[in-house]
Amino acid sequence: MFRELRRGKQVLSNEATEEILHRGLAGVLAVHGDEGYPYAVPISYAYEDGRIWLHSANSGHKLDGIRRDDKVSFCVIDRNDIVPQERTTYFRSAIAFGRARIVEDDAAKRHGLEVLAQKYSADFPQENEASIRRNWPAVTVVEIVIEHLSGKEAKELVGKG
Repeated sequence: MFRELRRGKQVLSNEATEEILHRGLAGVLAVHGDEGYPYAVPISYAYEDGRIWLHSANSGHKLDGIRRDDKVSFCVIDRNDIVPQERTTYFRSAIAFGRARIVEDDAAKRHGLEVLAQKYSADFPQENEASIRRNWPAVTVVEIVIEHLSGKEAKELVGKG
């Protein structure tokens, strides 16, 4: 169902690809947008056990797209070093395909917010709890269950970790 990468020698292992998702600070979520156009939006996220967690306002283009079609893709660029003398970049990236759902269950919503808080502000647990309580009515949590994950790196990086 999902395409194989053309350049097999540049394919990252599943473990290396998951590390990109753990390390990344931002990714690009692509959904089925208005009038059939793709809508891709940069977002903060957290990765945990085959799932991507993100938060949002309670309305907007990305939520409308998810409601329209739960199939999404998500991309994280881990490295992108410009090498002008070679007219290329040394890149490393991950792409996930999966199904997104707007979390309705309070326990799952709280879990998603806690995973995000742990990633971005682990040193401030009391402030995180206060923020979750304060913003609860105005925040929506989305969970993406990954169905296919692939990672790729520039041929110049292959075998260099």
